[in-house]
Amino acid sequence: MIEEIDKLDQEVRQSSPQPRVVRPRIIALANQKGGVGKTTTAINLGTALAATGEHVLIVDLDPQGNASTGLGIDRRSRECSTYDVLIGEAGLRQAILPTAVPRLHIAASTMDLSGLELELGTERDRAFRLRNALSALNGTNPDEAAYTYVLVDCPPSLNLITVNAMAAADAILVPLQCEFFALEGLSQLLQTVEQVRSTLNPELTIHGVVLTMFDSRNNLSNQVVADVRQFMGNKVYETMIPRNVRISEAPSHGKPVLVYDLKCAGSEAYLRLATEVIQRERELRAS
Repeated sequence: MIEEIDKLDQEVRQSSPQPRVVRPRIIALANQKGGVGKTTTAINLGTALAATGEHVLIVDLDPQGNASTGLGIDRRSRECSTYDVLIGEAGLRQAILPTAVPRLHIAASTMDLSGLELELGTERDRAFRLRNALSALNGTNPDEAAYTYVLVDCPPSLNLITVNAMAAADAILVPLQCEFFALEGLSQLLQTVEQVRSTLNPELTIHGVVLTMFDSRNNLSNQVVADVRQFMGNKVYETMIPRNVRISEAPSHGKPVLVYDLKCAGSEAYLRLATEVIQRERELRAS
């Protein structure tokens, strides 16, 4: 009788529908130049996507940890960080913390990340640590959040951490400041993306370029916009993020600008950007 019950139980398990594992879309926000609005875009695009009903995880890979601070994560609460994940001492789920924004979580970083390249210098899988960590993210445990988007905030350099992000990502989103040297930095980044595509991740694409800190009263800003659109074509998002004092103030309060001041021009711009990102994703799935 016991054997028959065991056999019946196995048959029921095999015939029962298994929980569907949905793989999240992984988008790395990268630019080797600092001060271009990369972390600000990660925080506020993640918040805007969450506001539309998406489940979003931000992976903070910048040793400065600004994305974590900008979402109100106190440094003392970062007992397990992305550093622990990348050196193999913890799973990604252990580093994830909730934020004040519904459906938005973050894997926080610490300054320990700054020494990662030296620690992993001779490891054969050093470029795939993040990919391996993300591969087990959406399991079948119903008690764990299943993410639809993962936004990876990269450091302002083209080092091993950024290579890890590119090797794990489906696409790159490039925040680009409307300033004189914008195209020069973009060209270098595109070369790195091409190298990663040819050696580590052949599926990697450019999701889009978002122009940040745009000031319509500045002739130089308008010229940069024209040049970037001519160079990158339809890869440039229609939405441009304006210079806005509320965007600058929000991180000091540990809040995304959409929480700090929903009605300001910066918040409205990031909501439009989220709509564009989702629309591009739908077009990709349809093609």
